[in-house]
Amino acid sequence: MSMMWRALMGACAVTAMGAPVLAETLTIATVNNGDMIRMQRMTSSFTEANPDIQLEWVTLEENVLRQRVTTDIATRGGQYDIVTVGNYEVPIWAAQDWLLPLEDMGEEYDAEDILPPIAAGLSRDGQLFAAPFYGESAMIMYRTDLMEAAGLEMPERPTWDFVFDAARKMTDRPNEIYGICLRGKAGWGENMAFLTSMAHSYGAAWFDAEWKPQFDGEAWNRALSDYVAVMNEAGPPGASSNGFNENLALFQTGKCGMWIDATVAASFVSNPDDSTVADKVGYALAPEGEKPAMWLWAWTLAIPSSTQSPDAAKKFVAWATSKAYAEEIAAADGWANVPPGTRTSLYENPEYQEAAPFAQTTLDSIMSADLANPTTVEVPYIGTQWVGIPEFQAIGTTVGQQFSAALAGQATVEQALQMAQQIAEREMTRAGYPK
Repeated sequence: MSMMWRALMGACAVTAMGAPVLAETLTIATVNNGDMIRMQRMTSSFTEANPDIQLEWVTLEENVLRQRVTTDIATRGGQYDIVTVGNYEVPIWAAQDWLLPLEDMGEEYDAEDILPPIAAGLSRDGQLFAAPFYGESAMIMYRTDLMEAAGLEMPERPTWDFVFDAARKMTDRPNEIYGICLRGKAGWGENMAFLTSMAHSYGAAWFDAEWKPQFDGEAWNRALSDYVAVMNEAGPPGASSNGFNENLALFQTGKCGMWIDATVAASFVSNPDDSTVADKVGYALAPEGEKPAMWLWAWTLAIPSSTQSPDAAKKFVAWATSKAYAEEIAAADGWANVPPGTRTSLYENPEYQEAAPFAQTTLDSIMSADLANPTTVEVPYIGTQWVGIPEFQAIGTTVGQQFSAALAGQATVEQALQMAQQIAEREMTRAGYPK
């Protein structure tokens, strides 16, 4: 047998009749978080059922993933057959014809089972353009033992003032226990996700009805000042470098009293295999100011219109976001580790409700998120922890750098807000707003 024939056979599957069939290779770009890494581990059932499809993974840190995927999609580079994207990108990219609609996903897929707020954020003109792998809102995860030792009782939905007071009382720096862990790493989907949600609850807005930036307003000043103050007094050292994964590690190792972040983290902090405080975690709704802090996000699987393997890609997306996949995860790792926040049926499942003490808080958070009314004032955009315009990625990341610098003590709050205002005004003028 020649070397060329051996190479060809290596890229072939074998049919039931024993004949080789050239396999399609799907290149999948995904984020390096726990649920996505678990998905890669579980794919043997898919490849065994589909021997004519091979999978090649490109697993990246969140900010790097966004940069690479956005560039490839916008240039129609065709590097990826399936991409992991959020509900911020999906409607914008669908309007540009950069994504394929997800039609004919199979009789058992049951798209009607997807939670309405999640499905609405992934659709354009009633057509689904991405399938949610997991959905999330935001919640407070807190150490019940430290809260009790501080003489406090966590409300179902506390005020920001309660959270700040509790954070300071729970802090024990000599023992490396910090009352609060919040995102500080610069990025539109990192620190600006948290800070946008927080500022919206203070009554702030990114833009007024005429698309004029609002960072020079009093509400933004209060929100950013409170954030910097509580993180300096009760947060971990080096917080300006901490994103989701860094804060997860801090909480799991017992170094955070409270962590306000994505609801998807609840299964990680409550897993005794990974978390040293798994039996000491409580859950509460995100804080409220002038209105509750809202957050709605879904990591989804979408198919670029540039793919050369649309049918194979659709098969994989349908498998990875199906009810059957949830059952596979439950059988392997327990119901508490099933990707949350996507399907109504999961929250109606008694086994899931029993295994996941955070289930109701997660569902209540997701169902209460209102993309069209994120703050107390009228705004021309949709988005709770992001702003639904194409320019937001660049502006949000640059503004996030200013706010991260303020947290690190490299700028004052006033300087950071002044720079944010100048950056946003310049970029919005360049983009031609108001449109």
